[in-house]
Amino acid sequence: MEFTLSLAHTSLRLAIGFIIAGASAQLVSAQAFSNDADLKLFAVHINRTPPQSWPGYGVYLGNGLILTAEHVPGHFARTKPHVVLAGQDLPAALVKEGGFEDVDLTLLSIDPTKLPVQLEMRRMPLCATPPVAGETVVVATPEGTARSHVLPQVTVPPNMRGRFDTLIGDVATTGNSGSGVFDARKQCLLGIISRKLSVILKGNPLGAPPRTVDIGKYFVPASDIKAFIPDGVSF
Repeated sequence: MEFTLSLAHTSLRLAIGFIIAGASAQLVSAQAFSNDADLKLFAVHINRTPPQSWPGYGVYLGNGLILTAEHVPGHFARTKPHVVLAGQDLPAALVKEGGFEDVDLTLLSIDPTKLPVQLEMRRMPLCATPPVAGETVVVATPEGTARSHVLPQVTVPPNMRGRFDTLIGDVATTGNSGSGVFDARKQCLLGIISRKLSVILKGNPLGAPPRTVDIGKYFVPASDIKAFIPDGVSF
């Protein structure tokens, strides 16, 4: 058995490698939302300059801050990303850039005064408790939402444990890199989707060809996000 690891926005696979694939001015929190679809308000598109061929996703945290996977915008100075939110295409500024081999996160900022007041005032809190195997989550993109569940750690290939322990299932139906993973009950941000984990099953003695089986999607957990956000940055 061989293991593969792929970026969630592509279908290309390589063995044992990464795949590059009037509104109230009152503060409104995510917990006040009534259903999964409300979480779409926090989902954004992130476009490089010039735009990439695949959709880039991110999450609006509030106070003009956008969180995404580092490989979605890529190297900020080179790609000069824009954020599309609430029908506005806004240039982004860099707050902090991670690294794909380190922490796959990038924090951007936009001018919140360009947003509708009801969105400008919203905030998305980070979940205070770690994900638990079996719990229901919601993955949100601007196109829609999909429910999934947290996978147990034993589903992670042994050579990847300790680094990619937070996984969700339902690979084919959930959002790709940069999408937010939300606690379905508390509606806080549980993590940011980073990549897909797959295994290559070699052919059996009858000569069947190898086949690739998806395990789940790894998300950077809220605890890592909290550690990544610079001191003094609030939302």
